[in-house]
Amino acid sequence: MSKHKRNRKGFTLIELLVVMIIIGLLAALVGPRLFGKVGTSKIKAAQAQIEMLGTALDMFRLDVGRYPESSEGLLALREEPSGVEKWAGPYLPKPVPLDPWSREYEYSSPGEHGDYDLSSNGADGTSGGEGENADVVNWGDGTDER
Repeated sequence: MSKHKRNRKGFTLIELLVVMIIIGLLAALVGPRLFGKVGTSKIKAAQAQIEMLGTALDMFRLDVGRYPESSEGLLALREEPSGVEKWAGPYLPKPVPLDPWSREYEYSSPGEHGDYDLSSNGADGTSGGEGENADVVNWGDGTDER
């Protein structure tokens, strides 16, 4: 074997550093854009869940003649409340979901805005707010607001 021939196996430290810098730059440019989408996707998920729950509430009303009372809550969509005739549920295929921020949806019937009020308080968990902290609501009068 000659001295001039070398078997090169692996990467040099400089090559590894260059690759790490490139990956870091890509993450710095792309990361914030991806994390911005997480908030809007949670809002859209809450809107979809609220619409699904609203449909189940309407089916309950068609069968029973009224919406579940506040004391019965959304659980009445899965389990027959005592003393209710004509209940033909369950009206949801799975347990009542938590909102995308892992909190229970707020439900009251009769509501302040319609037959029922169904809402999520957004990321901050308090009423009001803007952006990701804004409430996601469906008042039982057919209006959906953000």
